[in-house]
Amino acid sequence: MIKLCVFDFDNTLMDGETISFLARAVNKEREVEEITKKAMAGELDFFESLKQRVSFLKGVSLDEIIKTVEKLPYIKGAKEIISYLKQKGIAVVVFSGGYHVATDLAKIKLGFDASFANYLHEKNGILTGEVGGEMMFGYSKGKVLKELMDLMSLKKDEVMCVGDGANDISMFNEAGMGIAFCANEVLKKHATHCIDEKDLERIKEYV
Repeated sequence: MIKLCVFDFDNTLMDGETISFLARAVNKEREVEEITKKAMAGELDFFESLKQRVSFLKGVSLDEIIKTVEKLPYIKGAKEIISYLKQKGIAVVVFSGGYHVATDLAKIKLGFDASFANYLHEKNGILTGEVGGEMMFGYSKGKVLKELMDLMSLKKDEVMCVGDGANDISMFNEAGMGIAFCANEVLKKHATHCIDEKDLERIKEYV
C-alpha cells in the first residue's frame, strides 16, 4: 500500500527544464541546456551544474522570472495523476533540483501537498546569480526522502518516486517503487518501472 509519492519536477511534472525557460531572458538557453543534459545523464556533478546554470541569471529581475514561471507548460496528465493519487489517500510531494519560484506556483495549479527545492537569491528584486536550498546536491533527494519517511513512519514499500534524471537516483534507492518517466538511461537502471510515453496517467497502471 503506497502512502507517499514523490515526483521530480523538471521534465516529470513540468514539460522542460525551468532553468532553460529562465535562461531565454539572457539568451543563454543553449549553454544552460548543454550543462543540464550532462548533469541529468550523470556526466556532471549536480551541485557544480546547478551553480553554473544559475550564474547565467545574474542581473535578471525577479518580476521577469515570475512572469516566466507563470507560463511553464505541464506534462499531460500532471493534474489528473496528482488528483488520482490523493483520492487514494497518498500524500504527494515534489522534490526539485530547480526552484521554489516554480514549484510553489505549481503546487497551487496542480494540487500536490508540498515541495522541496532551491531558492534563487535576489537583492532588491534583482537576481544575484547565487542559489541555495534543500536540493543542492546529487544526494539531496535521497537524504530528504529518508527524513520524510522517518517523520511519517513509512516503510520502503509504502513509498514511490517518479523522475527522469541522475539526481533522482538517490531517492529511487530509498523507495520501494521507482518509475522512470521518459528518463535518462542512467536512471532506468534503478527503476522498478519505466514509462516512455509522455502521459503521467500511465502511472495508474502501477498504483
